[in-house]
Amino acid sequence: MRHIPDKVTSPPGRGPARRAAGPRGPRATAVLALGTFAVGTDAYVVAGFLPSMARSLHVSQGAAGQSATAFAVAYAVLSPVLATAAARLPRRTLLVVALLVLAGANLGTALAPDFGSLMACRVLAAAGAAAFTPTAGAAAAALVPAGRRARALAVVVGGLTVATALGVPLGNLAERTVGWRTGLALIAALCAVCAAAVRAVLPALPGAPRVALRVRLAAVRRPGVAGVLPLTAVGMAAGFGLYAYAVPLMRALGAGSSAQTWLLSLYGLGALAGSLGAGAAADRFGPVRVLTVGYLALTGTLAALAAAVAADVDRLAVSAVLLAAWGAATWFQTPAQQVRLIAAAPGETAVVIGLNASALYVGIAAGTGLGGLLLPHGVLVPLLCCAVLAALCPPYLALTARRRVRPTP
Repeated sequence: MRHIPDKVTSPPGRGPARRAAGPRGPRATAVLALGTFAVGTDAYVVAGFLPSMARSLHVSQGAAGQSATAFAVAYAVLSPVLATAAARLPRRTLLVVALLVLAGANLGTALAPDFGSLMACRVLAAAGAAAFTPTAGAAAAALVPAGRRARALAVVVGGLTVATALGVPLGNLAERTVGWRTGLALIAALCAVCAAAVRAVLPALPGAPRVALRVRLAAVRRPGVAGVLPLTAVGMAAGFGLYAYAVPLMRALGAGSSAQTWLLSLYGLGALAGSLGAGAAADRFGPVRVLTVGYLALTGTLAALAAAVAADVDRLAVSAVLLAAWGAATWFQTPAQQVRLIAAAPGETAVVIGLNASALYVGIAAGTGLGGLLLPHGVLVPLLCCAVLAALCPPYLALTARRRVRPTP
């Protein structure tokens, strides 16, 4: 999940951002990447230990998975609100506070005595994540010379990408070794360490100019933007319907606990390859072609998973291929969708990318919520529903791609 935040400015030739453009800039960028890794791991790790968490809290796995829905909904709603409310705060202060909030929320989740308390802590964690991630990108861009900003942003985003690949298998490993509560406590500790590192390494950076919330949301009314965002939501809902319930899905495919961690690692590697490959392909072939192929692949992968479950296929090789394909076909969407949005509103890049992130989390929330509601009927029913959602994406893409919309100057 990539965010291109509002630019942090300092007077030319002066100010903390300029002074940090030397050796301190790369060190601070690396610390910010560690922070985005912690944030991303927190978002994905729950899926890896869902069964044990459900047992501890005496709820069904479908209900426990709604904690991911709560996180996604809160992130989608709070991201533009916090970007507006906290725009003028010094960047270092905002980053440290966001990480401490995330650390406290994870510790609270680890100690939660009941499901209601856990849900409240997940909402608080989403607030910390929504405040940290875009601000980290803005700070990284301000800490290096102009010619190295793209690379600095890539390093920071790389923390999220690695978390995508490792978050769920790390959660599954924690379930089998130290327990889910200890796993979340370790993430809380990592967030606290990152907060201390940001405070020690990051120089003082001023806040950004405030962009009113109504200005951010006004971009939704532009035809070129309005046609793209629903596709982000529906596509992610299709890919994420069973994500939080990956462990029950693997069990339905006949994978025992010893195989689950490496199967989830294949999902993560597929997600990493899909995201990176789609970005390069969109530059070469255009985003519409990449999205068309990707949504067809997502539809086919979900249908194949449903067929494997229905046929009671018990072959690890088949499961491995399908898990890797599922990760790639889910995470290919974001780079190409961002290209379409930037082309539609090149003067409002930060705003539309932020809106796409919100739409992405709306889709994750809808997919996870649907999966949780249908999971009591077995994994086959939500798989088929997700395949239907994915199948709706290519015709919608064809419809919106044919509309000629004049880009915003």
